[in-house]
Amino acid sequence: MKALLGPRGKKIRAVERTFVADGLQSLRCALVPHVSTAPLIDLLYLTDSGYEKLRSEFAQEVLDRHEVIMVTDQVMNAMADTQSPQGILALCKYLPTDLTRFDSLALQKVAYFWQIQDPGNAGTAIRTADACGFDLVIFSDQGVDIYSPKVVRSTAGSLWNIPVVDDVPLDALEQFAYGRNLALVALDGSSGEVLEDIDKSLATVLIFGNEGRGLPELPPAFQRVSIPMQGYAESFNVASAAAITMYFLSS
Repeated sequence: MKALLGPRGKKIRAVERTFVADGLQSLRCALVPHVSTAPLIDLLYLTDSGYEKLRSEFAQEVLDRHEVIMVTDQVMNAMADTQSPQGILALCKYLPTDLTRFDSLALQKVAYFWQIQDPGNAGTAIRTADACGFDLVIFSDQGVDIYSPKVVRSTAGSLWNIPVVDDVPLDALEQFAYGRNLALVALDGSSGEVLEDIDKSLATVLIFGNEGRGLPELPPAFQRVSIPMQGYAESFNVASAAAITMYFLSS
């Protein structure tokens, strides 16, 4: 557990395909996942109070599906990477997933994030896509580790509600979209087109860029739109831009 949360955690998580989820909010969804691609609970570490929290919300048969290891509050404090752990930690396994797994699904709304670096932005993006009824979230290569503790915590459980694929280069996304007749719409603050110019009748991939560098040069086939702003801010935070645009497409 400490190795997965430590400085070398990213490498260990990738090799072991294992990550840590903590707190009641994440475990509510992890215990009853909504998608077949969701990570699986390998071990549950609970304090007495953590166990009672889960028992108050779930039938015993749900908890009995998982191996539970009871620990003291002191051990939980030593294991967790938060200041006030809730007495609930889980080791979770994820399977490698690529875009070919979704070839047979009728995708309508997809969000793609190119090389975003901030864990809070990534987790919020997944949570927002879940709330807006999106079918899939995709992250590029050379971006944030979506199984880092901060990302997992920021999703507030949505990691178990919506399929997420990472390590997808932009050219691979383009090929996938063309093969599925998905329109490619990129957020570009300098574009003369705006959100209202998006054709909502089309199955669409929304594309968001890096926090500091935005997006690389895109082929002409990509539609570029901006979010009109009335104040003096240079731009929206990427998570805010994603929330506005995803909600617009879903409304």
